[in-house]
Amino acid sequence: MSRALLTFWNLHRVSVLLLLLSAVFYAAVGYDLERSDSVKLITLFGALFFLCYKLIQFEKWNLRFMVVSGLLIRFVFLLALPNLSQDFYRFIWDGRLVLEGLNPFALSPDDWMAQGGPPFAGADELYRGMGGLSAGNFSNYPPVNQYFFAAAAYLGGKTLLGPVIAMRSMIILADLGIFYFGRRILRKINRAPNMIYWYFLNPLVIIELTGNLHFEGVMLFFFVLAMFLVISGKWLLGSLPYALSIGVKLFPMLFLPLILPLLGWKRSALFFLGTALFLALGVYPLYFAEFAPNYTSTLKLWFSNFEFNAGVYNAIEQLAVWQGARSWEFIEEYGAFVPGIIALVTFLVSLLPSMKQPKYWFTGALMISCLYYFTATTVHPWYIIFPLLLGIFTNYRFIILWSATVILSYSAYGTTEVQERPLILLIEYLPVFGFLIYEILRNNKDLTLYGKKNQGLAAS
Repeated sequence: MSRALLTFWNLHRVSVLLLLLSAVFYAAVGYDLERSDSVKLITLFGALFFLCYKLIQFEKWNLRFMVVSGLLIRFVFLLALPNLSQDFYRFIWDGRLVLEGLNPFALSPDDWMAQGGPPFAGADELYRGMGGLSAGNFSNYPPVNQYFFAAAAYLGGKTLLGPVIAMRSMIILADLGIFYFGRRILRKINRAPNMIYWYFLNPLVIIELTGNLHFEGVMLFFFVLAMFLVISGKWLLGSLPYALSIGVKLFPMLFLPLILPLLGWKRSALFFLGTALFLALGVYPLYFAEFAPNYTSTLKLWFSNFEFNAGVYNAIEQLAVWQGARSWEFIEEYGAFVPGIIALVTFLVSLLPSMKQPKYWFTGALMISCLYYFTATTVHPWYIIFPLLLGIFTNYRFIILWSATVILSYSAYGTTEVQERPLILLIEYLPVFGFLIYEILRNNKDLTLYGKKNQGLAAS
């Protein structure tokens, strides 16, 4: 062993052993786990979260070690088929439709199979794999996301594993971009750059994005790039990645009103115009007369039909049922009412003087995103990766706790039918709400002083 390697081993042997143990546990998640085995999943995840904490504690100043660690544990999943989500079958289905010059929003998979199937190999396997819920509805993945699916289908060929490897590579590259621009944003707003490790090494991020191929990471890369450009003064250029972010997942649309205090009315108008134009260019190749009704018909299901791992909604629904309401009717009324409340709160937050400063902008965005998911009827674990990243740019850490407890929601898959347990939901959400209240009280003095400072500046 060379002297350099011996020195490295002497200095970092504990961290290397923690990394190797993490790789073994991730391999168990990727290659030796079924979603119904919730006890095994939660145990492995808990161990991985502890190992992540220890690695950050020991090596937070060692940039090279942390980057290599994050990449190595992602590469563990390279040849694994996702085992916690069926969504990747639909990704490949949509991508192969686009490659054939067919519109993924025109027909549902059920419609295609009723007509004899789409003109590509492996359609039967993909159809069976995606499940009845996906097969019976139009695609709910926005157009820019469809282009990534098509690229993966092209690069991966006609096998099932090939497109999976291609998508996984895209997501890993996106995470590297988030790491790079996230660190630069942290420096710009005078926060510790090593906080980005709570995203880059977080087991939720690695399992749900690299492992299960959810494209939140690609969306977040474009969002982080856009925000870096905006706070760097290159706001018009930032409208392109912001449009791409919306084009991958619609969620960044929620924060458009918050751009107003950062840029002012005139520059915001140009930013919105640029975003709209770039987004229109992305939609145009897949646009047809029924695009809007087909797409929105599936999108509405997430607000008024589906229910999974809901926090505040579950409590409100229980109260409503006790008062005689019917749950299937209540969810429709709730789904129509809550988006308006979220929009109103977003507008009010955009009026706060502190939102003019990038350092505090992310706090406002974090609180709005968490309000959205706290009140949502459906909260899959990978949904909270967006607020997790936002939280890294703030003084609030409750979202890191939620990224640990949200894995409990997988216990609902412990039987053949999805069945949630109120006690599990309570164990997931109660510590998060408790820690949030604690952090709000802890930061109250700073927020009050900052508010007075802004009032003083306005008066002068």
